[in-house]
Amino acid sequence: MANILKTFFTNCAHPRGRMGRVMLRFMNFGHAPLTNWGLSLLSFQDQMTMLDIGCGGGATLQRLLKRSKDAKVYGIDISEESVAKAKKINAEALDKQVFVTQGSAEKLPYDDGMFDVITAVETVYFWPNLPHCLKEVRRVLKPGGRFAIMIEVLDSDSVWTNVVEGMTAYSPDELQKMLNEAGFIQIELHSKKPSYATIIGVNA
Repeated sequence: MANILKTFFTNCAHPRGRMGRVMLRFMNFGHAPLTNWGLSLLSFQDQMTMLDIGCGGGATLQRLLKRSKDAKVYGIDISEESVAKAKKINAEALDKQVFVTQGSAEKLPYDDGMFDVITAVETVYFWPNLPHCLKEVRRVLKPGGRFAIMIEVLDSDSVWTNVVEGMTAYSPDELQKMLNEAGFIQIELHSKKPSYATIIGVNA
């Protein structure tokens, strides 16, 4: 049983196969409270261009689309299963207002200064070379654009880091420092019980 659970939760990082598809359904439902709260801390205008990195099952793309009239929303995920699920649940707007791509935060396939808002929900735990990825986020963000990291595992000693292979937890203070070193300014730390945190940085 322990091995089955470990295999299941390892699909947090890179959903694959049947267990991965189950995990994506779980993510779309389970991340809703954190995501909705985190998005409430951002201001939105019409016709924004937005990106969700590590878009998982695609629910955050839907939530972003609802917050900006005539928006364009992009999603990227390293997992083929995630891309397929995100495309499926956004089928009505796909390739019109929603655009989903398979890829990594290490090398984002977008032009410099393309996005008004970028989000990362429960995903920075798995980004390789996080400082480099943050610089890549800043590259594709417009000057004055905002990047919001939403997390609920805040402690490196968390049980989750022992269960989920390849997971590294960062405290909000650590993420603030890394954002600052990557060139972000006006960094805000927000917290909410039980263990939600949203860290927002502005591109200088």
